[in-house]
Amino acid sequence: MSVNSVLGLDPGVAALGYGVIEDRSEGLKVVDYGTLTTSAKSPTPERLQTLYRGLIELMERYQPHEVAVELFIARNLRTALAVGQSRGVALLAAAHKGLPVYEYTPLRVKQQVCGYGRGDKKQVQKMIQIQLGLSSIPQPDDAADALALALCHIQETRLKRLIANTEDA
Repeated sequence: MSVNSVLGLDPGVAALGYGVIEDRSEGLKVVDYGTLTTSAKSPTPERLQTLYRGLIELMERYQPHEVAVELFIARNLRTALAVGQSRGVALLAAAHKGLPVYEYTPLRVKQQVCGYGRGDKKQVQKMIQIQLGLSSIPQPDDAADALALALCHIQETRLKRLIANTEDA
């Protein structure tokens, strides 16, 4: 049985969403999802270190084969800086564990998950629930976004494999 495990990451300093999905021959399996959180009262370097340690722990626990990270474009400079720092920590943790990283824009995630790039957050969350066979919409939002990233990557990988097989035939 072939299993490919993907860790989706939705970067943020206050809350970094994560979701682990296994792509098995018999279908998709949600392994875990949630958030790594930090205290706003802690200095930024400590918050980033907390995220790094949490990511390393997740990677060691779930042994993902690949990591999918949101490529976030912010209009607000402060938000862009915080998300950029969190993304850097996520990329560093993946590199430390020797994991390949794939980056997706929110538009691409929505296209893959909803079939439409302008879907709203509720639409994406409902599609995640349906496609992953969950009894309810994953909470919090950061975790749902991380699952969407992992699902997007799995669907992109399947599509590329299908195209390659078609070209080889």
